[in-house]
Amino acid sequence: MDKDDRAKISLIGPDDVIGGRITTPQKYAAGIPAVKVALEHAMKEMGLKRSIATLSKLNQKEGIDCPGCAWPDPKKRSSLGEFCENGVKAIAEEATTHTVGPDFFKAHSISEISTWTDYEIGKSGRLTEPMVLRPGRNHYEPISWEAAFELIAENLHSLTDPNEAVFYTSGRSSNEAAFLYGLFARSFGTNNMPDCSNMCHESSGVALTETLGIGKGSASLEDLYEAELVMVIGQNPGTNHPRMLSALEKCKENGGKIIAVNPLEEAGLIRFKNPQEFSGVLGGGTAITDLFLQVKINQDVALLNLLIKKLIERDEKVGGIVDHEFIQKNTQGFEELKQDLEKYGEEELLALCGVPEAEVEKAVELLVERKKVVVCWAMGLTQHKNGVDNIKACVNLLLLKGSIGKKGTGTCPVRGHSNVQGDRTVGITHHVSKNLNDAFQRVFGFNPPEKEGLDVVKSIKAMYEGQAKVFVALGGNFLSAASDTLYTAKALQNCELTVSISTKLNRTHVVTGKTALILPTLGRTELDVQDGHRRYVTVENSMGRVHRSMGNLAPHSSKLKSETEIVSQIAQAYFQSNSSIDWEALGKDYDLVRTKISQMFKGFEQYSDRSKGAGFDLPNNARMGDFSMLPNGRAQFSVCRLPNHQLTSARFLLMTIRSHDQFNTTIYGLDDRYRGVFNERRVLFINPIDIEELGLKKMDIVNLVSNYDGVERMAKNFLIAPYNIPKGNLAAYFPETNVLVPNNHYADKSHTPISKSIEVDIV
Repeated sequence: MDKDDRAKISLIGPDDVIGGRITTPQKYAAGIPAVKVALEHAMKEMGLKRSIATLSKLNQKEGIDCPGCAWPDPKKRSSLGEFCENGVKAIAEEATTHTVGPDFFKAHSISEISTWTDYEIGKSGRLTEPMVLRPGRNHYEPISWEAAFELIAENLHSLTDPNEAVFYTSGRSSNEAAFLYGLFARSFGTNNMPDCSNMCHESSGVALTETLGIGKGSASLEDLYEAELVMVIGQNPGTNHPRMLSALEKCKENGGKIIAVNPLEEAGLIRFKNPQEFSGVLGGGTAITDLFLQVKINQDVALLNLLIKKLIERDEKVGGIVDHEFIQKNTQGFEELKQDLEKYGEEELLALCGVPEAEVEKAVELLVERKKVVVCWAMGLTQHKNGVDNIKACVNLLLLKGSIGKKGTGTCPVRGHSNVQGDRTVGITHHVSKNLNDAFQRVFGFNPPEKEGLDVVKSIKAMYEGQAKVFVALGGNFLSAASDTLYTAKALQNCELTVSISTKLNRTHVVTGKTALILPTLGRTELDVQDGHRRYVTVENSMGRVHRSMGNLAPHSSKLKSETEIVSQIAQAYFQSNSSIDWEALGKDYDLVRTKISQMFKGFEQYSDRSKGAGFDLPNNARMGDFSMLPNGRAQFSVCRLPNHQLTSARFLLMTIRSHDQFNTTIYGLDDRYRGVFNERRVLFINPIDIEELGLKKMDIVNLVSNYDGVERMAKNFLIAPYNIPKGNLAAYFPETNVLVPNNHYADKSHTPISKSIEVDIV
């Protein structure tokens, strides 16, 4: 028995302030500093040889698809390197030369590791072989692959109901692995397939499906180039999707205009210094934003309703602004929207959104003069109780202008995880679809379960209450990604078994069920060879294009398996000979998996051949202007409610954000140089007037408290950082502030946590 006490595990890690430096925010993104920082990360983690080997293939045709985000690749790839600073950081994190093996776990107990920061845990290195944490033990021990698969099978067989198991998917898994994972879960007998979309873009999927008939965006990369106006709402592309800045730069070169809508003025939307252009190296770069509308947190519906209201009124006077022909031919619900807008006075909407009237008028003028409009957004719109309505309000504006189904127009939800859209396309969903079930029955000869599965928030609740006992994660850092950290941690600890299929160590590996397994997998950068044959996987970018990804580095360990192999061998261990599905063959032959996908889903014909080179686009009805699957065959205008943030006595509304040294829960470093923060993550961005009224000053240390349904939650020790943010609004990094997000408060319909509008007090 271990000497260390497993009961001493820290559920949220340290909450100490390091004592960093807070300076003036930058006024541009990228440029020479981005190149310098990227190279420093690459050399530190990979060294010269590995850096050249990976970066020369990153986002190139037949190369390595970047795990850092899902932004699409242009048809013509840059010979200087088709990647951004944070893409380099993502690759360096995966291809690091540091490793975590049995000696590491022998030296460090999980109670010790739990006291490290997420940054320190992540920097430990790549996992090299299967490890098991036995009940009551405080140290992981090696376990053979065969024994690990048998342990999973035993625990699954011990369940009284298949719905006592939860199969979570991270958006970095390949189409092949995700498809087999969903196939196994359904064969096992459950639709409990939560995924990271539940926590980020689920609101987009719900809203777009209900209004346009497809849960994906309709705009292509070329549409961004050709747009006359692009609205970037609730998104920080300079940090989260830096290659998007190149697309916006091309839009500007073609005469397009950019409106940025966000509570924070972000460097990447002020000016972009493209390091591959002369003007970006020695010149001033490109001014990206033509108009910045500093909206209050989650008052986007108020702003969009105001813009639509003004456009309709202007059209009634002079005409030619609203596309009545498009509306009459392709939509329904416009009159109901007009009647709803009449309820609100302009002064009311102005007060709610917080944008000066003069700036609103400038936005109206830009919209009046332009017909080809693209609206882009990210989690700044989705992670609110009214997240679905936020997206529907964007669709309303586009339908008003007839900006759907035409070149240079469309919806553009910018997704983070590199294949979260592909996972959904190939069947990762907790929802029940008759068409999908019929396809599984037709192709594989079994009847999938017809009971609705659990999404993320419902899965956590089920684990917390002891109704779900086995948790399997295909990638991701579930504990750090989910809301209400302490609640989620206790939910995981209530499980009999937790399984993580991972490339690197993370916090979910130390806050576990009674028994825990770590199953190490190949990364995107690594060679995947079977019987001397080099294999590849496929992914789908955020604009619906499917293409190959093929690693070129020697694996970190001979004991690594691919995600596809791991899933197939779990299934084989569970079913033995009691399945008509040849799991072993599917795990070995990815072409066979792709053949099955092509038999299941439309648009995947000749899958393997068409995924070569630039790949192929999946069908997209909204892009084609086809709304025949919707009520009356028409796109839907929506009545969108104004948000209500007068529910508690809290003084502030907090939004969680990423730093520039971060991708989702992966912490690359401790700087956020665009916002002027160095060597610190426990930082609270706050309006200078609020600081003065609270009697505080820069660098003071405060605590944040949320109180929902009588439950008080606290995040301790945050440095005051004066910032250009609306009065009454706050911003701080996640996962440090996830502890404040209540597990039972989430978006209507989508169940996405309210991580961007948390009512808090400063104490």
